[in-house]
Amino acid sequence: MKEMKTTEAVGHVLCHDVTQIIKGVTKDAVFRKGHVIREEDIPVLLSVGKDHVYIWEKEEHMLHENEAAGILYQLCKNDYMHPSDIKEGKIEVIADCDGLLKVDRDLLNKVNALGEMMIASRHGNFPVKAGDKIAGTRVIPLVIEKEKMEKAQKVCEGRPIFELKPYLHKKAGIVTTGNEVYHGRIQDTFTPVIEEKLAEYDVEIVGHEVSDDDHERITGCIRKLLDAGADMILCTGGMSVDPDDRTPLAIRNTGAGIVTYGAPVLPGAMFLLAYYEGGIPIMGLPGCVMYAKRTVFDLVLPRVMAGERLTLEDISVLGEGGLCLSCPVCTFPNCGFGKGV
Repeated sequence: MKEMKTTEAVGHVLCHDVTQIIKGVTKDAVFRKGHVIREEDIPVLLSVGKDHVYIWEKEEHMLHENEAAGILYQLCKNDYMHPSDIKEGKIEVIADCDGLLKVDRDLLNKVNALGEMMIASRHGNFPVKAGDKIAGTRVIPLVIEKEKMEKAQKVCEGRPIFELKPYLHKKAGIVTTGNEVYHGRIQDTFTPVIEEKLAEYDVEIVGHEVSDDDHERITGCIRKLLDAGADMILCTGGMSVDPDDRTPLAIRNTGAGIVTYGAPVLPGAMFLLAYYEGGIPIMGLPGCVMYAKRTVFDLVLPRVMAGERLTLEDISVLGEGGLCLSCPVCTFPNCGFGKGV
């Protein structure tokens, strides 16, 4: 590129967007990269503080910021996402569907460490909706060495930085436990909370069983729902260490493999995750899920709905960021809860 006085630039091609900022009114480009400067453009350029402009002088070993941003987008893109228009050298990555965002943190960090280029994204393992921004890309200078962009491509070696996993259709079975509910001493206020959370996803509730604290009865309820076609079981109540709390034993007695009984998350420390034959998730939900706005269930459910089979490591790394601050106005997922890694 070549610097030139704006008053002498008529007929030359801009190599960068020229942005106009009017506080509270607009922040947008008045001229785009590639615009051929006309006589009538001179007063406009001067009014936005451009006494000098850069005109494009193409060199074979250099790339313009727009071309480089396009390369960065190619490193990011995957199924179910598309690019925005290029604006001021930036391209945004937009979600095409509701789903779970996965971020290859290692690739992202390696590309950003190359310098003079950047990719900024949302946190991985969190839900996004169709139309949401996933990430933004740009290079820092107006032009960048082609060799540097080739290094970024080599880092990724054809592996996309982002993945968007659409949610699956699930058939859920709910088992409500507790003598107090089974015998009608109190109203079941837990199940409506679960139904409300499931309503955010493509979930069909195929059955709801209510059991007392007899572990054999609870096991029987779980098996009944599995026989009814449930491919996800949610057990509420009976998850503490009190003598009458037998839900963990009942889940174990179905033959399901226990991934974890306990999670480094508050609220939600007494959470249980197991998998039955064929990878059917069975979750034991502690009482906090009923009364707390956000809990470990909100961190795990999107991943289950995207078809992920969680491991003990997936749960154990939730400790940093696993403390919900119970803010007076909840802004989850736009907060730090669950975002330690």
